Amino acid sequence: MIQRKSDMANLVALLRLPTNMNTGQWQILTGPVLVLMILSMMVLTLPAFILDLLFTFNIALSIIVLLVAMFTRRTLDFAAFPSLLLFSTLLRLSLNVASTRIILLQGHTGTDAAGRVVEAFGHFLVGGNFAIGIVVFIILVVINFTVITKGAGRIAEVGARFVLDGMPGKQMAIDADLNAGLIGEDEAKSRRSEVTQEADFYGSMDGASKFVRGDAIAGILIMVINIVGGLMVGLLQHDMALGQAAQSYTLLTIGDGLVAQIPALVISTAAGVIVTRVGTHQDVGQQMVSQLFSKPQVMLLAAGVLWLLGRLDAPAPVSAPVARREDSPQMAEASWRDVQLEDPLGIEVGYRLIPMVDALQNGELLGRIRSIRKKFAQEMGFLPPVVHIRDNLEMQPAAYRILLKGVEIGRGEAFPGRWMAINTGNAEGALSGDVTRDPAFGLPAVWIDSALKERAQIQGYTVVEASSVVATHLNHLIGKYASELLGRQETQQLLERVTQEMPKLTEDFIPATLPPTQFQKVLRNLLAESIPIRDMRTIIEVLTEHAPVKKDAADLTQVVRGALGRAITQHYFQDSEEIQVIGLDVTL
Repeated sequence: MIQRKSDMANLVALLRLPTNMNTGQWQILTGPVLVLMILSMMVLTLPAFILDLLFTFNIALSIIVLLVAMFTRRTLDFAAFPSLLLFSTLLRLSLNVASTRIILLQGHTGTDAAGRVVEAFGHFLVGGNFAIGIVVFIILVVINFTVITKGAGRIAEVGARFVLDGMPGKQMAIDADLNAGLIGEDEAKSRRSEVTQEADFYGSMDGASKFVRGDAIAGILIMVINIVGGLMVGLLQHDMALGQAAQSYTLLTIGDGLVAQIPALVISTAAGVIVTRVGTHQDVGQQMVSQLFSKPQVMLLAAGVLWLLGRLDAPAPVSAPVARREDSPQMAEASWRDVQLEDPLGIEVGYRLIPMVDALQNGELLGRIRSIRKKFAQEMGFLPPVVHIRDNLEMQPAAYRILLKGVEIGRGEAFPGRWMAINTGNAEGALSGDVTRDPAFGLPAVWIDSALKERAQIQGYTVVEASSVVATHLNHLIGKYASELLGRQETQQLLERVTQEMPKLTEDFIPATLPPTQFQKVLRNLLAESIPIRDMRTIIEVLTEHAPVKKDAADLTQVVRGALGRAITQHYFQDSEEIQVIGLDVTL
């Protein structure tokens, strides 16, 4: 019984332990938990918004470390810096691995596949030009690797040697002061511990500088792997054009590299500040200001030198050599590069609508267009072509037009900052504004100011913003011309997608059973009747059965239409149990 009571007491004490832990004891778990989280990021697939949070945290952490290093007055006041350098390097590398996984998996969907932070670094910092991005990335790596890290590592190495060489003398001086009664035993122990910690710190900094050097090398290798791997994935698995794959994957890679290298550069700068400072009662900023600008004669002499340099006569401009006749643009031979291919889908906008389609200004129309293409693919069964957007200064400032293979199929106007109030038939009362018509369906509408938005909604108007007007118009026209958007390339990509899911279904189907042109004609006939082609299993099975007998595309379309009867009627029933129809007298 005594033994059981003792065991129960030990168990109760063990269960009460976490509730009695103070803040310092909980901080012991910070290091292991942080390391486990960092290592788990290398294995788990992280969503894009989590990557945004972690990239932002990484940037904030580097800035905090640099500021702490600037305001530190003694080196040992920031003794945790070597460990922070290791953790920050591991964090950057794990983020690189996680972003690389997403770039290779989702890079074909666009430049926002790896999150908004990577997209912003790829567009805002280098203007969306991947060539400039590569140059900037290499320059940052060179500055970090060969200048700051190499210099800080050398200073840490020399400092560690000097501290180790001076340890015996410092220990003897402490013993002498203790024997002379100048200091007590406690202060002697504190000084000996400080000498040991200083030696450990510089020794750790000598090794920690290798982390940053290895991080720079890993950054270059990751960039090359992302670009080469992304091109292979885009070309071989997603059938992307070479230029499109290079633009998408390279911009993602450059954004990923920059978002990692800039914090690395900040951390390296903090390491340089730590090891180059001389211990005084002032921080680095106070030392520089007090020592650099304390002598007015130095400032006067520097101003005099600049004045003399400004008075020197500039050298005479050298006349530009006359270009040779054969190198002039007028005499250059025409080439295939002069042939401009028409985009399948395009939008031209006036200059007032440029903010809606500019990625650097967070143009909301770009996101709506991506949603339209995704929704269309889910409803109709194939992915429409990419919508190419360009400005046209010859158009009215607020005008836009939608092009299909270079030919205008729709036109309208949109006024950013204003709202279109559409009368769907149930609105009451009039609104003050510019009377117009909804460009998608031709309904009467009025362009109103933001102050009248709530009033228009109360009166029964459907109120939409300018970008929604353009997006709705585009969505309507894509559905209307769906059959013309299904080209030979889209048909082949659709067939390959079906083959991935159901390889036996498409075996010996094209071209043994049905030529690819006939298959495309059948699909286009269905789309022309607004019939979705999502049910490719039924379509291919019916065509495989009837293609050897029926050769005409119209006859094949008829049998396929009959097989899709349930899907067609369900499309018109929607969520109701009744369908609204109108009967016409055949004798009229």
